[in-house]
Amino acid sequence: MADTNERTPLLKVEHLSKEFPAESGMFAKRFSKRVVSAVNDISFEIYPGETFGLVGESGSGKTTMVLEMLMPALQSRIDRSPQPTQVRLLEADGVSKAHLIDATPIGANIRSTVATYCGVHDDLRRAFAKTDAARTIGLKAGAFSYNTGKLRCATCDGTGSIPLDVQFLPDVDIECPACHGSRYSDAIAELKLPCTDGVAYSMPQLMTMTVDDAMPVLRDVKPIQTKLATLHELGLGYLALGEPTPALSGGEAQRLKLASEMGRKQHDAVFVFDEPTIGLHPLDVRVLLHVFDELVANGATVVVIEHDLDVIANADYVVDMGPGGGEAGGRVVCEGAPSRIASCPESVTGRYLQSSQC
Repeated sequence: MADTNERTPLLKVEHLSKEFPAESGMFAKRFSKRVVSAVNDISFEIYPGETFGLVGESGSGKTTMVLEMLMPALQSRIDRSPQPTQVRLLEADGVSKAHLIDATPIGANIRSTVATYCGVHDDLRRAFAKTDAARTIGLKAGAFSYNTGKLRCATCDGTGSIPLDVQFLPDVDIECPACHGSRYSDAIAELKLPCTDGVAYSMPQLMTMTVDDAMPVLRDVKPIQTKLATLHELGLGYLALGEPTPALSGGEAQRLKLASEMGRKQHDAVFVFDEPTIGLHPLDVRVLLHVFDELVANGATVVVIEHDLDVIANADYVVDMGPGGGEAGGRVVCEGAPSRIASCPESVTGRYLQSSQC
């Protein structure tokens, strides 16, 4: 990493502070002070094109500092709106986009699928509309939508499921008996798209394919191939194109949110990740690190709240908060390259980082 003294920071934040009262209820029993500092007068700089890691014990103030202070301050700067009062100084002249990539579900719309979210379904609808069979009967791309199209299942209105009324209990969704979960009417079976492997497939058949299975089949449709390749690189090749996005895990949702941003120039963008390794296998963590590297290679600056030692070790700069959680947190224990954190005797994270590198 280059000497930061010779470089201009992308972000400069000074005097971040946030307190909450601990006068009543469970807080009165848990804390000895009347007012607890979740973040105690912290200042730091983030340099462009690097991965900035924020670590520390649970309750040390990481999430408060980034999600409740830094992100709102960045967004207010971009929107030219009043800055949060707990941020006294924020310099971010080079930032015009701030993306929060967290594990919140991708919507609650049951019609939202992997294919619709990443734009593959739109491309497929246009491709089907160009086939001779569709042109003969005057079908446009909109007819192939299971939101409003003519070809959607009339029984379930394109959701693929229907509610079952269970007495004295909440309704239970079951597979639609008419379309068997395909979301389309029987008429769509006659409309097929000739594909690269020499076979013609209907829309429901393509929707049951995984990303990896669909790649060789749709190789000749360039917009689709590019999007599928991105999903594969994000480690999502096993997902079915028709899989509902509300059913995805937190880690899958995080990576799917990134799909539209990969491959672009990102010199003016900051990506904030909130504990992205939760639920990930070590092999998936490697994929995530590759994603970070690609974002940085395209000029982005990555801020990540994390506990995973591999992610911490691969960061360019790390701020360790603590020394503990709650009233023992909210301060910077040490900061610098991961090697400096590992050699800091006051850092609990550093001890584990050092032992993992032995």
